[in-house]
Amino acid sequence: MRLLLSLSLVAALLSPSAWAASKQEIDAYVQEALAEFYKHSPAGEKLSRGAKGILVFPRVYKAGIGIGGEYGEGKLIVGGATKGYYSVSAASVGFQFGAQRKSQILLFMTSEALNNFLNSDGWDAGVDGSVAIATLGAGGEIDSKTATQPVIAFIFSNKGLMYNLTLEGSKITQIVR
Repeated sequence: MRLLLSLSLVAALLSPSAWAASKQEIDAYVQEALAEFYKHSPAGEKLSRGAKGILVFPRVYKAGIGIGGEYGEGKLIVGGATKGYYSVSAASVGFQFGAQRKSQILLFMTSEALNNFLNSDGWDAGVDGSVAIATLGAGGEIDSKTATQPVIAFIFSNKGLMYNLTLEGSKITQIVR
């Protein structure tokens, strides 16, 4: 019974219809997330200027009690223009308890990586493309090995408390409205 209650709670919290945002809301949240990102990571801002595409998920909600999931909506920016709106979702089983809200930014550093993403029918991080999670070192610099990867992810602005920070198994799909 407890497992069923946990599953119901997680499903309700992460139901796409419960969190569905309008394009205008997504646009506003994306601008807010990018401003926050650039403010706290000058090295990330510098990298983003060279990116072929920037995929921003400003509000990704994650919850779990043994079984968990996450969901968020965002947009892909190519050449300063919106290329499309996307959702990210994932499910997990294992040691986890809690809830959090975070922001995720993926930088597509090569045309090949961006084209692979655009030509996919649902993109699985770690399966369809290797994603390097950026960590900031002394002075806010990004590890030089990470900076040369075709797809670089930044995860920031954690609100809430939850163990487990990864993109592995995240499914990214275009939102059609």
